[in-house]
Amino acid sequence: MRDAACNVYRMAAAPRRRWVWLLEIVLFVSLCTWLGMRLIHDVPRPPNSVDLKVQLRGAHDKAYLYRDERGAYRYVVTPLEGPQQDYSADEFAARLYEDQASRGGLQVLFNITSPQGLAWVALGLIGQLLFTGRMIVQWLASERSGRSVVPPAFWWMSLIGATMLLAYFLWRKDAVGVLGQGFGWFVYVRNLWLIHGRAGAGERATATEDPAPEA
Repeated sequence: MRDAACNVYRMAAAPRRRWVWLLEIVLFVSLCTWLGMRLIHDVPRPPNSVDLKVQLRGAHDKAYLYRDERGAYRYVVTPLEGPQQDYSADEFAARLYEDQASRGGLQVLFNITSPQGLAWVALGLIGQLLFTGRMIVQWLASERSGRSVVPPAFWWMSLIGATMLLAYFLWRKDAVGVLGQGFGWFVYVRNLWLIHGRAGAGERATATEDPAPEA
């Protein structure tokens, strides 16, 4: 009776699993599309300019270098708020020097330019600790069982760590990190879905068994 109930549940769950897979694929493609548009999108730029990746306090991490009508080099910086700022070569060098010289040890170590950046770095570090700690959890569970096993805690730590790292890489605009963690995120969700779905199927099958005959 239990086998029959399990078979009925599997047949009923098959269409739902297909919809889940379809939803995961759509979400992953949407994530990739959004990331591509975010990375490709540029603020207004001068004609015939080239991109420079620089770190300036209170500004986007991309500046533009161009030559004016007199042939002099100039730099355009886009603040986080407000209009673009146009600098001569000497003015840009002075601002860059002041910003870099005023950075503290932690800002240099973690390659950030503001106190808010420390919060993002802390988020990424905690996510990486969870991502590394999941391997220790899996190893200890295998040692206790005497065989290779993957406990549910492994997938939960993977999911939480990947979510935190995904947010961190989005802040860093790191396409490689976003794509790596984005794809893994769906794998972790899928494994947890299968684990809890199987547990639910067992409970439903037990509930539908015929009661034991009375003595």
